[in-house]
Amino acid sequence: MNTPDTATPTIATEPRTSYLEEKAFKARTLLIFGAITDTSAADVARRLIALDADSTAPIDVLVSSPGGHLESGDAIHDIVRFIAAPVYMIGTGWVGSAATHLFLSVPRERRCCLPNTRFLIHQPSGGAGGQASDIAIQAQEIIKARERIARTIARETGKPLDVVLADIERDRWLSAEEAVEYGLVSRIIERKAALREG
Repeated sequence: MNTPDTATPTIATEPRTSYLEEKAFKARTLLIFGAITDTSAADVARRLIALDADSTAPIDVLVSSPGGHLESGDAIHDIVRFIAAPVYMIGTGWVGSAATHLFLSVPRERRCCLPNTRFLIHQPSGGAGGQASDIAIQAQEIIKARERIARTIARETGKPLDVVLADIERDRWLSAEEAVEYGLVSRIIERKAALREG
């Protein structure tokens, strides 16, 4: 059983968390950090919808994620495109796999990154198991997802589909400069003041 003393630190952090949440909302800024799951996707979707209802002013989304659940990334991707407020994606740390897919939900001119960001594109993977017929179904779904991801990357970067399919056959890492050259990002920025430029 917790004594009042051991419970106090948890209670003490709550006002600070609420304060930071309120400041982030007023700044129209969202953070997508860590693995993308159905829980984190629901949280991001709820915040995007709330910010969109509040105003059609731009929303800034900072992304540093290794990726995660593909369909959770799809949910964020589609909601970013669904809302009226323009979204700016800012890469930092690393943007990989499903995180790259949600990063590509906005037009290239609204995709930028900080100087040390790394990007990873690759085909989806799966741990198929069960009966042979189930494994065959899962394999077909992975192939469909691979084609869909490749089409999104091709559309949003201007690269030919066959080039993208070859590029995602294995892990393809890109530095910030390489991501600009590839078309994942429009430009590298160092200061927030540069975000709306260009």
